[in-house]
Amino acid sequence: MAWSAGQYVKFEDERTRPARDLLAQVPLQHVERAIDLGCGPGNSTELIVERYGAAGVSGLDSDDNMLEAARKRMPGTHFEKADLATWRPEASVDLLFANAVFQWLPNHLDILDQLMDGLKPGGVLAVQMPDNLTEQSHLMMEETGKTGPWSEAFAKKSVRRNPLPSPSVYYNRLIGKSARVDIWHTNYNHALENAAAIVEWVKGTGLRPYLDHAGAEHRDAFTAEYLKHIEKAYPPLIDGKVLLRFPRLFLVAVKK
Repeated sequence: MAWSAGQYVKFEDERTRPARDLLAQVPLQHVERAIDLGCGPGNSTELIVERYGAAGVSGLDSDDNMLEAARKRMPGTHFEKADLATWRPEASVDLLFANAVFQWLPNHLDILDQLMDGLKPGGVLAVQMPDNLTEQSHLMMEETGKTGPWSEAFAKKSVRRNPLPSPSVYYNRLIGKSARVDIWHTNYNHALENAAAIVEWVKGTGLRPYLDHAGAEHRDAFTAEYLKHIEKAYPPLIDGKVLLRFPRLFLVAVKK
């Protein structure tokens, strides 16, 4: 199941809020070069341009659909296709900004360490990652995988992401190259219309590998079964809406 910019931006306000909160903690007054890593449809890149101006700001992503959306959204900004598992900046930059991308890379600690080498002295590595694998939204993906005609595929191979390391692991890994490492968690509570809206949210991100693993022939049935679990896990509030609790980890490292 390919990435879909259209699916992703169904909840653009909620998805952009963490990027805005991360950028607010970047202690740079101006930048000559800033790169949005895993820029998606350009919503986070737009924030960087609004703060620092268009000159010197670019974005990269590995997905063609996301890049197409980003270029359409911001035709005056340079976007390029790249794999963050191997990409490194060719010249030193002021800001490397990454909103909700490194959780997909199991060896992202090594990558973050190496990206520090691509910063100018005083440059900033700013990263935000979902830290929600213990939330019902994700636990119910696992539960759904245990039932139905797709269960054998999930019994043979798990698609569950590795949990994020503790904040101390990130601190210890980056402090040697940093003048300061600031790490924090924020728990967002998004009021969504109903349980089906939660399913629509995760279809754009965390549910994708589960639907892929279930197989195209089971995608609709898997989604319907997952919705049943979500309806039980997220009872409606007094106004009929549901609260999607969403913990996220933030990291801002300033290079020595």
